[in-house]
Amino acid sequence: MATETPSAAPKPASQYTRTNPFPGKLTVNRSLCGEGSDKDTRHFEIDLSGWGLSYEVGDSMTVWATNDPALVDEILKAICANGDEKVKSPKGETTLREALLRDCRITQTTPKFLKMISERASAAPLITELLDPERKEDLDRYLWGMEVIDFLTEHPSIKISPQDFVDVLAKLQPRLYSIASSLKAHPDQVHFTIDVVKYTSHGRQRKGVCSSFLAERADNVPIPVFPNVSKFRLPEDGNTPIIMVGPGTGVAPFRAYLEERRAVGAKGKNWLFFGSQKAACNYFYREEFDDMQKDGFLTRLDLAWSRDQEKKVYVQDRMMENAAEIWKWMDAEGAHFFVCGDARRMAKDVDAALRKIVAEHGGKDPDAANEYVEKLKSDKRYKRDVY
Repeated sequence: MATETPSAAPKPASQYTRTNPFPGKLTVNRSLCGEGSDKDTRHFEIDLSGWGLSYEVGDSMTVWATNDPALVDEILKAICANGDEKVKSPKGETTLREALLRDCRITQTTPKFLKMISERASAAPLITELLDPERKEDLDRYLWGMEVIDFLTEHPSIKISPQDFVDVLAKLQPRLYSIASSLKAHPDQVHFTIDVVKYTSHGRQRKGVCSSFLAERADNVPIPVFPNVSKFRLPEDGNTPIIMVGPGTGVAPFRAYLEERRAVGAKGKNWLFFGSQKAACNYFYREEFDDMQKDGFLTRLDLAWSRDQEKKVYVQDRMMENAAEIWKWMDAEGAHFFVCGDARRMAKDVDAALRKIVAEHGGKDPDAANEYVEKLKSDKRYKRDVY
């Protein structure tokens, strides 16, 4: 089985760039979930000592992961290669094993890969049919939960050279994670709040590339990281009230916001809406938020648990229950409103709830309410970090 070896000693800080990221060191890998959780959400802390760079709360961090060595070995076996073959990968000359480990995306298929299967497999008529541009939706449904290894094991008749195989794979892309810490509270560290992706499809367990790298394989290897500047910024005036809506891992930047505001002595009121599945096992950072609420720093904390009762309760439901107070904070007190998390559903539902609050409690018709919310955006009082 392949092992990952640490890189050379860190270089001078001035040399760290996106193409030459800093080799961080994992110091904490802690579960945020209790017994009975359907999710595996982790808190990670990475030591940045010696990097000479910095980040602001609200920024994200790029993480370059390596692929699962066990999956690399399985793929090598499937294509009858030993891994020592010389190839030209997306990042230059290397061995096949290194290319599959560090340079190539070896889970998700590409059109080039599927075309290769259809041309070289002894019988793959369905794939050939589905590659018709008019069958794109059918192809997407067929590919759900399927990975490169599935096609290789299903079509053992395929013969392909190491270079040809690398050429039909995509480049392994880094992942971006919201930063869950403030440098003022944790000098030389960056924290993440990450769902470790694991699921079963077609009889095989699948794993997220970067989340499983951090959770399972990053203890004794460098973790290449580099910051990304964001516009998801706190108000410059520390007296400004803020309302933060961040269910699940969307709470990450708001933990950072609260740490930052406490560290600089900001006097503005802080209101957090957090939600997840179950209070008993999915209340991330419970002790931290409870302490902040007890000492009055976290002015309000509203929680939504979707699986603790028959009717699912979400953060937007808690918003509507507190609509009058939200309107007061926004209109009379000039609060800034922040949302982080799932773009497909949660962020849309929260946006709809905000517009409804503005209409009902601001006495505005739908057009005027929409105009009010759009002005919040243009005034940088309503910011979203959604994905």
